[in-house]
Amino acid sequence: MIGFIAGVTLCAVLPSLPDWRIPVMCGVLLGGWLAFMPAWLKAVWRLLPALLFGLGYAAWCADARMAQALPVEWEMRPVTMVIVVRDLPARVRDGTRFLADVEQVETPGARVPDTLRLNAKGQWPAGSRWRVTARLKGRHATANPFGFDAEKWMWAQGILGSGNIVGSVIRLDDASDVAAHIDRLRERIAARIHDVLGPGRAAALIRALTVGDQQGIDRLDWRQFSKTGITHLVSISGLHIGMVAGLFAVVTRWGLRRLPPGRLPPRLIVAAVALAAAGGYALLAGWSVPTRRTFFMLMVAGGLMVWRRALSAFQIWWLALATVLLLDPFAVFFPGLWLSFGLVGALMLATIGRRRPPGKCHALLLGQWASSVMSIVPLSVFFSALPLISPLANLVAIPWISLLVAPLSLLAVALPFDAPLWLASWLASLFLDGIGWLARAPVLFVPGMPWPILMLALIGSFWLIAPSGFGGKGLGCMLLVPLFCHEPPRPPPGAFAVTVFDVGQGLSVLIRTTNHTLLYDTGALDADSVVLPQLAGLGIRQLDRLMLSHHDSDHDGAAADIVEALPVNDVWVGQAASAAGAERCLPGREWAWDGIHFEVMGPLSGISVQGNNPQSCVLRVAGAHHSILLAGDIPVQVESMLIERYGGRLASSVLFAPHHGSKTSSSPDFLRVVAPRFGVISAGYRNRYGHPHETVLAQYHAAGVNVVRTDHSGAIDIVLDQTVTLRHFRQAQPRYWRQR
Repeated sequence: MIGFIAGVTLCAVLPSLPDWRIPVMCGVLLGGWLAFMPAWLKAVWRLLPALLFGLGYAAWCADARMAQALPVEWEMRPVTMVIVVRDLPARVRDGTRFLADVEQVETPGARVPDTLRLNAKGQWPAGSRWRVTARLKGRHATANPFGFDAEKWMWAQGILGSGNIVGSVIRLDDASDVAAHIDRLRERIAARIHDVLGPGRAAALIRALTVGDQQGIDRLDWRQFSKTGITHLVSISGLHIGMVAGLFAVVTRWGLRRLPPGRLPPRLIVAAVALAAAGGYALLAGWSVPTRRTFFMLMVAGGLMVWRRALSAFQIWWLALATVLLLDPFAVFFPGLWLSFGLVGALMLATIGRRRPPGKCHALLLGQWASSVMSIVPLSVFFSALPLISPLANLVAIPWISLLVAPLSLLAVALPFDAPLWLASWLASLFLDGIGWLARAPVLFVPGMPWPILMLALIGSFWLIAPSGFGGKGLGCMLLVPLFCHEPPRPPPGAFAVTVFDVGQGLSVLIRTTNHTLLYDTGALDADSVVLPQLAGLGIRQLDRLMLSHHDSDHDGAAADIVEALPVNDVWVGQAASAAGAERCLPGREWAWDGIHFEVMGPLSGISVQGNNPQSCVLRVAGAHHSILLAGDIPVQVESMLIERYGGRLASSVLFAPHHGSKTSSSPDFLRVVAPRFGVISAGYRNRYGHPHETVLAQYHAAGVNVVRTDHSGAIDIVLDQTVTLRHFRQAQPRYWRQR
């Protein structure tokens, strides 16, 4: 089991997908040699064939999923198909976003994935069938070193394409399969909660706990859940599924004791009822990955209870994990798998070898200690943050949600009258108010760590929670010290580093010197989506300057969130509307940080072109050997004015293409004067504006400029010292599932 789990996990981090037949055949050959080995060697050697079988199995499943991918030649071409709306559609700013199963493709020669994520105008009820025409693109999302990886999430969920519905649509007869009936039931329950309780925060929490509908929870609440480390309680996770299964098991056992003995053993009835209840709740929650994972775990536990096979706690633990990965090998991509199994394993390790079980209070404190210590490394790796208030918050929130709010909410939606819903809403409101108060506690942000430091911290965590018979707890603490003391390296004096975040259609550039940090623009996405996780991962705890080129959402859309989340010494803007109380970017303003010279070159006065783009801050950053030029979204007319005023002073090694490579910018004269070696284009994959334009790319190539693009490379790191060094995230960290 251990070898199989290791093989499935190994496949997830491979740069390219191997032919699944090769590891399987090698595993068969190595397995055959086991018969000729001494017994003492078999125990270790048999791990290798199991690992190869796990690798082959995961590669086979991945190969089958890869075959469903949208061909490149069909991206952004209209495809007519019949679809079924799945799950609960979500209202977004410009319409509705929903998952759809493709029932039939009617465009000759077209091949599309089985599951799509689509955007459209109007109402799209769950379980409805439609004939639509859509323009699709593959499973491509922003790619950055830290934070949420949407591309990995789409791959693990089996969502291999997305797009927009265009033109007229025709509604067909609704789907009549079981999944459609369940989705319609979930939609009715969500609508009833909204009708009774309205659109408030408590109603959104109750919808999330009953039918897995999280779209109503606002960003402020998500941020508070993250700061207190209780995000897992808001979604229908293993804790809630296990709670429902345990409740039904207790009630069933209590009832069987008061009934005459039957033919079936009581343990079989209890296991069947508990598993059925867990399965029903998992279906009501949309059969998401966390609910599936918990159902599979309970299935293993119920089977062992019925089978009455004597297995140790850790054997059951390994068997449950192996079963989950056998039924869903893509579960390895979700942090929740490792957090849930890791914390359960920590609880078992903390109590192993004890002569007698600890008392209830002792067990509660011991469990909280073990889970807190063992969560340090996973939270550092997955989220780059350690909520210091998390142990206290979970100590209060787990029983409040699992024993009060969630059961009462489920009971309330099953009853025909509304009083229980109002009571559940009151309890949920108290919970939200308490979490808001606890969220004021500080959060320890942990930068990205080298693997040796993480491995030392993991060993130290195991050492600390081991039973008291294991000595040297002080050494375990010492192994954790590097995790909290590590600081990412900074550029040496006279050099500077530039990181272009992949924010989709937008721009956000971080400039670091030896002791100072400047952020130029923020992109349009939520700050929690890209920019703040990258800053945390890079160890940036404050900004010396935030410069907002101009007032367009794709350049300053996340500015307010960043100013709220981080200390910012000052804010400079190209337009006063970008941020209240900020200073204006004025040509001629200069300063030096650690031997690096910064000069503001725009916006210039007397610009006759209307709109926000001509008002962009133009910033040139120069070291001893190389320089960069950031020009926001300036058009050709402003480029000409800059040439007239500055001439050869515009020359830079790296030019950030104005206006994302639009045909309204990057004139041949501007490229000739700047004479860059590299041109950086920050644009969204297959964006609706057509950036970068083909004529602009041709101009860059004609000028001998090497063009790099965030939609192709993901985040881009540039180090300017005696040479210019570029690092492309998609190439530096290749994965078989990541688009390159």
